Amino acid sequence: MTVLGVIRLSVLTVPRNVSLYRRGNEEFLHKTYSSYGPHYVKPHVTTEKRKELIESGEAETLKLIPIKAALNYETCSVFHDELTRKFTNHVMRCGKKALARELIEKTFEKIKRIQLEKYHKTPEDQKESIIKDPVKILHDAISNSKPLLELTPVKRGGVRYQVPVPITENRSLFLAIKWLITSAKDKDRKIHFPEKLAWELLDAAANQGRVVKRKVDLHRQCEANKAFAHYRWS
Repeated sequence: MTVLGVIRLSVLTVPRNVSLYRRGNEEFLHKTYSSYGPHYVKPHVTTEKRKELIESGEAETLKLIPIKAALNYETCSVFHDELTRKFTNHVMRCGKKALARELIEKTFEKIKRIQLEKYHKTPEDQKESIIKDPVKILHDAISNSKPLLELTPVKRGGVRYQVPVPITENRSLFLAIKWLITSAKDKDRKIHFPEKLAWELLDAAANQGRVVKRKVDLHRQCEANKAFAHYRWS
């Protein structure tokens, strides 16, 4: 019997930091080493999350529990926005993070200038409806662009049907960000990318534009193919 065969154990006796893998009819142990034990908990770095823990009283429970170190991109700064960081990573190409950040900063600057110009031209009684925060506009644009369904091909009886299926939150967020960036790149090539992206975000935040139309068209196709929805489970 091999060494791996000697350490063969049942699933019930496997510790939390040990996983099983199968080769043929035998199961073997595979130990995954980590600098943190299984009793360590993930850190809560955002100010909002810490306030929730204090208000709920859970912070007192976590005082005596060891906590993992925060990741290098996690911060409690008031200027940090998780969605903006994720959007910047999607804009980035070939690992050029500095260039991606510069493009996003120029996009936010263009949005701010457009909204301030609109704010000063608007009558006094309507100025409160003008959103001047670029981060808020980014959140609204992504929220309005997120689809709820998508079509997936399912083959039944030699025929491939386009079946509407609900999608997860992560997939919906990925499609919204991808559509916004792709739509901005498809515009006039004589205009710089930050300006094109700024107008695309403003259109999507106002629930109009090409990305919102693409989402509506996808939902319309899913509605037209709802007769094939039962193929998901068959």
